[in-house]
Amino acid sequence: MGRPATGQIVERADATGAVRRSLRFRVGGRRHTMPLGVVSRADAERELACVMADVARGLWTPPTVVEAPVEVEVPTFHAFSEEWWVRNEKRFAAKTRTDYRWRLEAHLLPYFAELRLDAITFDMVERYIAAKLAEDKPLSPRSINMTVILLGAILEGAVERELIARNPAKGKGRRVRERAPSRSYLETAEQIAALLDAAGELDREATRERRHVERRAMLATLTFAGLRIGELCALRWRDVDLAAGWLHTGSKTDAGYRVVKIRGALRDVLLDLRARWPQAGQDAYVFATRSGARMSTDNVRSRTLRGAVDRADANLAARGLPPLPDKLTPHSLRRTFCSLLYALGEDPGVVMDEMGHTDPGLALRVYRQSMRRGVDEKAALHALIEGGHWANMGKRGDIEPSEASEQKAA
Repeated sequence: MGRPATGQIVERADATGAVRRSLRFRVGGRRHTMPLGVVSRADAERELACVMADVARGLWTPPTVVEAPVEVEVPTFHAFSEEWWVRNEKRFAAKTRTDYRWRLEAHLLPYFAELRLDAITFDMVERYIAAKLAEDKPLSPRSINMTVILLGAILEGAVERELIARNPAKGKGRRVRERAPSRSYLETAEQIAALLDAAGELDREATRERRHVERRAMLATLTFAGLRIGELCALRWRDVDLAAGWLHTGSKTDAGYRVVKIRGALRDVLLDLRARWPQAGQDAYVFATRSGARMSTDNVRSRTLRGAVDRADANLAARGLPPLPDKLTPHSLRRTFCSLLYALGEDPGVVMDEMGHTDPGLALRVYRQSMRRGVDEKAALHALIEGGHWANMGKRGDIEPSEASEQKAA
C-alpha cells in the first residue's frame, strides 16, 4: 500500500527578489510538483488544501504536459531554391532547364537570395516587378511575368512544406500587363501574289552566280506548306513525294514529325523546280547553296524574303496600292498558310495536323479570324492555292534545264 498523501509549500526567490511558490506532495508513492508562480502564502495554502482534498477523494490527476512547439528554421530563398532545383531539375527538358536557370540566376536570386522565405511578401514581389521595369534595359512584360511565375512555383513548394503560410507570388496583381503581340501575315490573295511575283522578278534578274537561289520557290513553299524556316532549309528531295502529293517534314522534336498536302500551286512550283535540277539526288537539299550545302536561315530572312518584300512594296506603290504588312518574317508566311486553310474551309483537325499545332484554342482564334473574309476573297484564295494559272507565271524561261543542271552540279 502506498504512502499516505502529504503536501507542502516550497518557496524560492528569483533573480528579481520575487518569491515564487509551488506545491510539493506525494500521491500513491510518487512525488509531484505544481508551480503556482508569484502568489501570497495564504493563496498557496488554500490551493494546497484544495489539491489535497481532491487527492483524498481520488479526483486529482496530474496535469497534461504540453510540449513546446518545435521551431522550424525558415531558410533563405537562395537555400530553398537550390533544394527546389535539385529536386526538380531532371523533370524539365533541356531548353526549360536553361530558361529556368536564366530566370533564377539573372533575376530572382540577385533580388531575393538573402531573404528568408517568410520575409518575401506581396509588397516585396511588387517591389521586384517595379525594380525590373525601372532598369536601364528592362525586360519585356512577358519575361518579367515568366520570372514571377517561377518564383510562385518555388514558393508553392515552401507552402506545401509549411515553411510559409501563403504564396505571395500567386494571385491577382502579381503580373505586368502584357500587350497582345502583333502577328503579321498576308491577308489577301493580292498580297500573296504580289510577294511571289516580286520574288519571280528577282529570280529572272539574278546573275549567273546567284541563280541557284530559288526565291520564288522558297517563298511559295513557306506560304503554301506552312514550313518553319529551319524545316525549309533542311528539306531534301526525299521528303517531297510529288507523285502522291505529300511533303514530309520534321519539327522541333521527333514527336513533331508531320505530313503536309502538296496543293495545286505548290505542286506546279516544285515540279518546275525539279525539272530545272534533274541531277539533284534524293539526299540533296531542295533549296541548297551553290556548293549544294544547306541554305542559311539568315540568308532566307535577310536576302530572299526581305528583297522580295521590298520589290513587292515598290510594285504595289507604282500601282497606287498599300504596301505589304509590316515586319513580315518567314513565320508570317507560316501563319498565312494556316489562315489560308481555314479560310478555304479545311477541317480544323486537318489544319492542326498539317501545322503541328496542339492547342485547340489557338486553332479556334485563327479559324474565327480567317472566316471573316468575304466570299470573293475566299474564291481568290482558293484559285491561288489550288489553281495553276499563278504557278506558271514568272518561271525562269531564260534558264535552260541543261544550264541549270550544270550550275547545280558545279
